[in-house]
Amino acid sequence: MSDSEKMLDYTPSNFEKVFELLDKKLVSLGVPGALSFVGITRVQQEKWQQAIWCFAGAVAVWMLIKVGKIIAPKLEKVLMFGVNEAERWLLTCWSAARSDCEGVYLQHQVRSCEELTTAGFRPDRTAIPLLEEVFVPLDLGGAISSGVLSQVKDRELHSEYLDIWKLLQRTRHDRKFRKMVILAKGGMGKTTLMRHIALIYGQRKQRRHRAPKLIPVLLRLRNWNEILAQPNPPTLPQLITQHHIPSLSKNHPLTPSKQWSESILAKGKALVLFDGFDEVAVNQRPKVSRWLSAQMQEYGQSVFILTSRPAGYKDYEGQKPTIPLYINKLNEKQQQTFIRKWYDCQERACRGNTRRQRHQAVIEAKKQSDNLIFQLRERKNELGYMAENPLLLNMLVTFHRFDPSQELPQQRIGLYQGICNLQLEDRPKARGIPMELPFEKSKTILQQLALNMVQSNELTISYSNLLDYVENHELVQQEGLNPVDWITQIVEVSELLVERERQEYEFPHVSFQGFLAATQLSQEQNEDIFKANAHLVLQNWTEAIWRETVLLYTAQLSAKRLDWIMRRACEQGSEYAELASVCLKEYPRPSRLDQNLFNQLQQIKQVAQAFKYQALEELLKAEKWHEADQETYRLMSATVEKEEGQLFSLNDLETFSCEELIAIDRLWVIHSHGKFGFSIQKAIWEECGSPMSMGKEWDEFCVRVGWQNRDTTVHTTYTNLDDSQCYRKGEFPVGGDLGLFVGLRGWGLGRGISCLAQRLTVCSKSQS
Repeated sequence: MSDSEKMLDYTPSNFEKVFELLDKKLVSLGVPGALSFVGITRVQQEKWQQAIWCFAGAVAVWMLIKVGKIIAPKLEKVLMFGVNEAERWLLTCWSAARSDCEGVYLQHQVRSCEELTTAGFRPDRTAIPLLEEVFVPLDLGGAISSGVLSQVKDRELHSEYLDIWKLLQRTRHDRKFRKMVILAKGGMGKTTLMRHIALIYGQRKQRRHRAPKLIPVLLRLRNWNEILAQPNPPTLPQLITQHHIPSLSKNHPLTPSKQWSESILAKGKALVLFDGFDEVAVNQRPKVSRWLSAQMQEYGQSVFILTSRPAGYKDYEGQKPTIPLYINKLNEKQQQTFIRKWYDCQERACRGNTRRQRHQAVIEAKKQSDNLIFQLRERKNELGYMAENPLLLNMLVTFHRFDPSQELPQQRIGLYQGICNLQLEDRPKARGIPMELPFEKSKTILQQLALNMVQSNELTISYSNLLDYVENHELVQQEGLNPVDWITQIVEVSELLVERERQEYEFPHVSFQGFLAATQLSQEQNEDIFKANAHLVLQNWTEAIWRETVLLYTAQLSAKRLDWIMRRACEQGSEYAELASVCLKEYPRPSRLDQNLFNQLQQIKQVAQAFKYQALEELLKAEKWHEADQETYRLMSATVEKEEGQLFSLNDLETFSCEELIAIDRLWVIHSHGKFGFSIQKAIWEECGSPMSMGKEWDEFCVRVGWQNRDTTVHTTYTNLDDSQCYRKGEFPVGGDLGLFVGLRGWGLGRGISCLAQRLTVCSKSQS
């Protein structure tokens, strides 16, 4: 038999088949497979030592690959950090080599933003944390005005969570995003966010957020109020060069060329952060707003962000920024992240830097954080709304650290009282500092000063006016005190007055000014004085600077006096009645009150509610459907504490007050004779298959209620809804011209009406 024939007749053994299979499999495993294959061949050749080395090498390579896959993400972060730091170092060296002012300017800008000084509190048992260590990204998700949002196709901007860096990324390609305004009530972190942005850009770390390279210019408008209100105010480059940059370093002032700021603005290299439009004097806001708009128009290649409280922004007369944004409340995850970061900073600050001390700091920080988080979770109904506000959360952790065994206050009023005690009484005792006046007397002077400033519509007071006020105060004269010494102690020891600018003083936060003014107004007094003070509050009920005073004043009244002022507030219209409802939320929790007071509060709430819907009912009776629809949106926005033009989140609708939803729906159904109302829309929506998103069933629903023509998939605009002769059943309410709670625009079509439909079902069952 020939050799070839022998090969054809040859049948491999089972052992050889196994090796053949391993050969095929191991080749697919790459290097480990190749080494294993070589090892197997060495086994066949009985070269045992070489085989062992091959198998060991295969295992080592395989383990390296497995471990590499696990640590690769972390390694990438470390490498990215190294690249960013190297780039920052090279840029700093390059700036120094070129002898220009950019690098030095950024260093000074960073120094002014490094510390978290939100509220101006610094009790002895707390350290001032670095902003970068404790900052928690603020949520702007779902907050862009839907009129703008409908023009933006980026699905990411329609998400439930959105931070400022995603918006700054958009500035490269979309001019609209180069002019943004952030609107939020006091204490929501507007200034802290602006300082965080300036800090990241000043450190040249914006690449981590994939943001464009820009030079930050943080301008707190209150500092330049008088300059901008002059007949011939400086241009933005002049303001930056002649005023802002010199203010960053008083001992070693920078001297940039006159063309530097003009150049970065004109070339689109600047990020200008205008902070606190609402802190501009009321009579100067129109002029300052026109100046702001002119500068944004002149240097349109650069990026501008403005912040303001919504109430103050109503006085903005210039061309407004194109992208309005709103800061959402802190959710539980954000709250817990801040608490843990803050406590970690505190425990590290009060210990050494040995390994054992660092380990102990971690243990103690976790213990204290867990304790506070547990209290917030267990008392969510009492403390939840305070923890949602960054300023109040900062105060809560300060209060908790000073005495963890002490029960946290139930209400804002209790928290402010506790902080006042910490700053004005406990802190001096801890330091062993004898105060010029006892706690109560110093507090009285501060209360009367705060009330005078609120009445004068002022947030700041000059040193000369402050000195005159203290010098002529009867308590100071009775004690024969040196007014300069008292002021020095209040500023340097208690920090309940803060020198923001040279010779300019203010309270740590406008909320504290309101609290002290409210406490002065609500002190024990006879009926005549009470009514005089109550009339003063009623006269200023809707004034922006009085809002905190109104809320915290009513929170300190007896039930009888609260009833008196609430009824008179409600009689002045729905806007007054809305604030009256908010005042009742600030009042100590009914669950802790006796039955008589609880019953009285319920009666006051009913009065406030009746007046709250008065304007809506009048519009519905007159069959002014569009106006009634806009009033409905305004009422619902107030209920969930949204501002005009702000989107509702799904959670807002899913948890909307049953009492208010049913009341609004009932008014619509009654006065439209069963044609309009959420319950009418709910019935039609269910007949169309309860659609949750775009599709055939949703189109059918929109056609039936008049939001869409049958021959097109394009939704009808608010202004083009049918005239009064042809209104379809279920056409209203829509949610104003933005269609905010039925989802006429955006990616979540149908989800708004579905949330309201489900909420109505739940509410109806609960009341049956």
